[in-house]
Amino acid sequence: MLDPSRTQSLAGDAALEAIWYTVCAIPRGQVSTYGAVARAAGLPGRARQAGYALRVAPPSLKLPWHRVVGAGGRIAFPKSSRAHAEQARRLRAEGVAVRAGRVAASAITDLAEP
Repeated sequence: MLDPSRTQSLAGDAALEAIWYTVCAIPRGQVSTYGAVARAAGLPGRARQAGYALRVAPPSLKLPWHRVVGAGGRIAFPKSSRAHAEQARRLRAEGVAVRAGRVAASAITDLAEP
C-alpha cells in the first residue's frame, strides 16, 4: 500500500502522487479507466499520464495497477503479452469477469461518484 512518508522522495511530482493515491482508492473487485483515474486525481484529459504514472511507479508502492483498464473496459496491454495475462488473472482473482480482454461494465467504477 502507498506509504505517504515515502512518496516525496520517490516521485517529486505531485501529479504522479495524485494518480497513485487515486489508484489505491479503487475498491477490490472493481476497476476504473485511465481517464477516470486522471479526472479523479484532478488531471482531466490526461489518461496517458495516468498510464505513465503506473508504469514508473516503484514496485515498493504495491499499487493495485491491475484495477486500471482502458476505455470501454479493455485491458490495455497487447493480448499475447505476459502483462495482459497477469492483469486478467489478478482481476479474476478479485471476482471481476474478464472476457475477450475486456472487463464487465458492471465492474467499472467512476471514482468521482460518492
